[in-house]
Amino acid sequence: MRGIPESERNVAGLTRYIDDRELPARSLFARPVPAPCARGRLLGIDASKALALHPSVQVLDARDVPGENQVGGIVSDEPLLAEGEWGYVGEPLALVLAADRSLAREAAALVELRYEELEPLVDEREAAAAGSFILPPQSIASGDVAAAFARCAVVVSGRADSGGQEHLYLETQGAIAEPGEGGGVRILSSTQSPSGVQRAVARVLGLPMSQVEVEAPRLGGAFGGKEEQASTWAALAALGCRRSGLPVKLYLERRDDMRWTGKRHPYSTDFRVGADAEGRLLALEADFYQNSGASCDLSPSILARTLFHAVGAYRIPEVRVTGHMCRTNLPPFTAFRGFGGPQAFFVIESALDALAAKGGWDPVELRRRNLLSEGDLFPYGQAAERCLARATTERLLAKSRWAELRREIDEFNSSHALEKRGAAIIPICFGISFTTIFMNQGGALVHVYRDGTVSVSTGAVEMGQQVFRKIQLVVARELGIPESLVRVAPTTTGSVANTSPTAASTGSDINGMAALAACAEIRSRLLAVAAARLGAEAGELALESGEVLREGAPTGLGWAKLVAEAYLARTDLSAHGFYATPGIWYDPKAGRGEAFAYHVYGCAAVTVRLDALRGTYRLESAAIVHDGGDRIDASVDLGQVEGAFAQGAGWSVLEELAYGARGELRSDTLSTYKAPDITFLPELEVEFLEGRPNPKAVMGSKAVGEPPFMYGIAAYFAVLDALRAARPDLPAFYDLPMTPEKALMHLARGRG
Repeated sequence: MRGIPESERNVAGLTRYIDDRELPARSLFARPVPAPCARGRLLGIDASKALALHPSVQVLDARDVPGENQVGGIVSDEPLLAEGEWGYVGEPLALVLAADRSLAREAAALVELRYEELEPLVDEREAAAAGSFILPPQSIASGDVAAAFARCAVVVSGRADSGGQEHLYLETQGAIAEPGEGGGVRILSSTQSPSGVQRAVARVLGLPMSQVEVEAPRLGGAFGGKEEQASTWAALAALGCRRSGLPVKLYLERRDDMRWTGKRHPYSTDFRVGADAEGRLLALEADFYQNSGASCDLSPSILARTLFHAVGAYRIPEVRVTGHMCRTNLPPFTAFRGFGGPQAFFVIESALDALAAKGGWDPVELRRRNLLSEGDLFPYGQAAERCLARATTERLLAKSRWAELRREIDEFNSSHALEKRGAAIIPICFGISFTTIFMNQGGALVHVYRDGTVSVSTGAVEMGQQVFRKIQLVVARELGIPESLVRVAPTTTGSVANTSPTAASTGSDINGMAALAACAEIRSRLLAVAAARLGAEAGELALESGEVLREGAPTGLGWAKLVAEAYLARTDLSAHGFYATPGIWYDPKAGRGEAFAYHVYGCAAVTVRLDALRGTYRLESAAIVHDGGDRIDASVDLGQVEGAFAQGAGWSVLEELAYGARGELRSDTLSTYKAPDITFLPELEVEFLEGRPNPKAVMGSKAVGEPPFMYGIAAYFAVLDALRAARPDLPAFYDLPMTPEKALMHLARGRG
């Protein structure tokens, strides 16, 4: 990211996160009192020892909530402070305030709880068997699936399980709440959803939203974990502020963050897939059992995307897929990069792997034969437009020298008994839009100051993905000025209201288009001023490189002078822009609609080397061909693809959440939860498909945040390919992540 000022500040350690902010005098620190077991009934709280510790200590419980004791968004099933029964280890039961962080922690440990422990549900299959669901199941169906299976020459059934994933953002959850004017409150929150936090805090405090202002400074990472879940911690800080009348800071330590916050949803899925004698896919059935955790959070929307992506990058004419939201006694699972898509991709790729093995087909050829083509219908009725599934896959196969690589691997495996190599490809097709249609909207406020500098405010939150950089470039290009003149202001609900979360890979699309609309209005006003000054028609003029051009020729009227003259002429140099993604709709009852503005395509190949004695392996190489449209900033997009691949590969073969039978998280430190590092990553080559602009997004670009995550799934199937070479006598298994322990147990099966 050389040359990007914001990145240079980050590298130099100059960026200030919430925990770096100086606090006003007399500020208090907040510490939740967590539920000690996965499920229990609260009988009483004795805070006397905590209160005796220091005069600054205060202890709040559900009775102190002035408004509604509820932060659940889609379903009101998530109290801010539990009253009666609680549902997971770490659920806040009370809130301690004290003069410093250590004192708050000490006081919280002295709060005594009287409770009855209840039997928890931890596994999604057990929850389903017990009838423990959050909402009724969701389904998408197309065609006559039973008749299609009757026509199949080869049918295979199986089960695919995928585990959760810890977000591991660098900055943990946190918020600072300060009293505002007139009884209001101002929140500094590490959130992807300022308006979501604003709504939750207003609800809890019993205030109108106009009395709650939320600022989201630059976040130290989020990956979805700060979309819905930031509301709880901000609302707790706000409650402490309201009751104490003082500024309150709440900031989680790493281990507490890992124990108490939600993660990627684990899934367990039954699948059935069939093809004709030539290997053309005819039918797919799948039942997805989503471990939703103790409350709803965003589970319905995440499950909806799972169903939307159930066929991956393939054409399957007859489909029936159903998703079940299983309520368990684990922290509510939440958004994570891919938002339900990765779980779906793992299932369809597992189904095709099993089908290829049963039908005797080459796994890559089976995938090529069934790739989406232009005009093919997704199961929800939308047609594939500007479909690049085949273009990206064929380019990837050529780039990776796939046929030659396959021969090299087979030759290596035939001559090495204790080492095996493996390789796999995965094509992707990922839809871009919020699956909740009304969320596809955003606003922007642009000010041009009389010295020619520009400030732009949008609903986009910067969390390391460089959305501010892209918006800066969009504004500079639309106004025809150097990017150095453009500042993207911190995101606040006071500047832009009713923002959608920065999520679903839509941050640049929606907010960039809103900023573009505002700039277009200002540019039109400025060109009218220039036309009067030059005695020209506005249509003859353009703004480029900081100067007014007339039919392409310089006029001598520069940007700064034009702005100054416009100001003196009493021209409005501010504009609000608004964008709502056009053409999208979805009827959930019918399971039909134009759910996405467009799709992103791509393909990845991964090779691995397996120690067939110990079960350990390393990723050797990865090649990716990605459909990125016209990139606004090529270096940003490259970084996003590389980072998403690393995160996806980590989920696939490395990162394992381990819960005990009583619902306690055992992998709650970085010594027990293994995350990717630089030594884990393979040699990686990324190529962007050129010359394919996207007319459905800002300046011909395409979203790049989430789609590349799916490339990492190829690592699972590459290891599986190596395991097959080592133990061709055993059937494959589909249980992600493919940890070395699982590989070793597979290698040792039947060998005493």
